[in-house]
Amino acid sequence: MDDYIDFINLVKKKSGIDLYLYKESQMKRRLKSLYEKKGFRSFVDFFKGMEKDKELYYEFLDRMTINVSEFFRNPNRWDVFEKNILPPLLKNNSKLKIWSAACSTGEEPYTLAMILLKYLKPSQFQIIATDLDENVLSKAKIGVYNEKAIKDVPKDLLAKYFKHEGTIYQVSDELKKQIQFKKHNLLLDAYEKNVDVIVCRNVLIYFTEEAKVDIYTNFSNSLNQNGILFVGSTEQIFHAEKYSFTSNETFFYKKS
Repeated sequence: MDDYIDFINLVKKKSGIDLYLYKESQMKRRLKSLYEKKGFRSFVDFFKGMEKDKELYYEFLDRMTINVSEFFRNPNRWDVFEKNILPPLLKNNSKLKIWSAACSTGEEPYTLAMILLKYLKPSQFQIIATDLDENVLSKAKIGVYNEKAIKDVPKDLLAKYFKHEGTIYQVSDELKKQIQFKKHNLLLDAYEKNVDVIVCRNVLIYFTEEAKVDIYTNFSNSLNQNGILFVGSTEQIFHAEKYSFTSNETFFYKKS
């Protein structure tokens, strides 16, 4: 029996996450492989297991949120951000507010902090980093990463902001102080206001078209005029003008 609908309703009551807004076949496949691996025979049995086992619940959130992240992921895009996107923002603003939405285990907001600290004092910018998964947020706050995650960090920044033992790297307290981590559900919660840059990459491909419309509308409302939305390499916004966006550079949209 397919009890996925019951599972969706139970998950929504427990966490506020509405799985109706995710692509069903993709999400079912991903979660079924997890529950079968853990020895459960149905979605509802899997939910009962999550009620008893916090670690299993965290694993469910981890699987659901597709946490694949690295520092300076797609480095050429970060070069464009630093060289082309950031200078006009610095010219026109004495302080910057930046939101890393669906930040996963923290690589993205820490990348932002490393770039911004080249040009600004710590008091001149604010980075808010959000995710709906409390488990990945707790990992982000600890700031411990493996060798694969840091492979694209420039050597000077690696030396400045990380300590390491063997293949394990720890983010410095200086970097941690720059970021406020908090829980946020893009499909449910109120959005940040008066934001200069929103970074949300490689997340929206997992949402339905209807959910994307709501999210892009909310992002547009969050941004100040001339604010920037930085999306992933598979997330071109069709009819960007509908959200008051103009394409600024590839994968960067300016709020007009």
